[in-house]
Amino acid sequence: MRLKDIKQGSVSIACVCMVLGFMLAVQFRTTETMKAGVRYQRAEELADRLIETEKERDNLKKELENLRQTGEGDMGKENEKLRLKAALTPLVGEGVIVRMDDSGKKSKPGENPNLYVIHDDDLLRVINELRAAGAEAVAVNGQRLIGTSEIRCAGPTVSVNNVRSAAPFEICAIGKKDTLENALKMRGGVAETLNVWGIALDITADDNVYIPPYKGVWRNEYARQTTETDGKKEITK
Repeated sequence: MRLKDIKQGSVSIACVCMVLGFMLAVQFRTTETMKAGVRYQRAEELADRLIETEKERDNLKKELENLRQTGEGDMGKENEKLRLKAALTPLVGEGVIVRMDDSGKKSKPGENPNLYVIHDDDLLRVINELRAAGAEAVAVNGQRLIGTSEIRCAGPTVSVNNVRSAAPFEICAIGKKDTLENALKMRGGVAETLNVWGIALDITADDNVYIPPYKGVWRNEYARQTTETDGKKEITK
């Protein structure tokens, strides 16, 4: 082989190597560029997803806060209604204030002196008349009456909600004041009957009668809640 042919072959090989090297370099750069583009695209997608997730989070937080406020408002209103029905809130409104005191008359010889003293029956008669006339709330000497309140004689005193007090008694009732007053003063009514023994009812109609809340203790040891469906009672355990 001639020297000239060897040189030409070496040059050809060198050219081929240069072309291959250039192609490899271009391919490497292209691959790196593609990888960088993919990384950038993925990062951009993740950023967009993150922004969307943050927006959803903020919207959910607002919705939760709105639901919480609405729920607290509804629960608060429902709680107030229950407290009102349970006589646990003070009330004010038009009604009457009835003051009663023992009679100033002296008993006649041989007559029972207890006839001239206020008893639990006398208070109950006044309270029943007020309730029958539509009284919505009643208190005796500051003791709010509820369904389980007792009014009974306890020696020389009268016990209301297990709190003893003696005459004079003040009965406050909220309701239509004219109706309540007329119910007590009607002919042959409780005021006229008690007046026979000198026990007078001082009745004052007022537009701002105050009734305090019930301050006693609720006891429910034997009763259980039940539901009634189609006339059949179902006990809730």
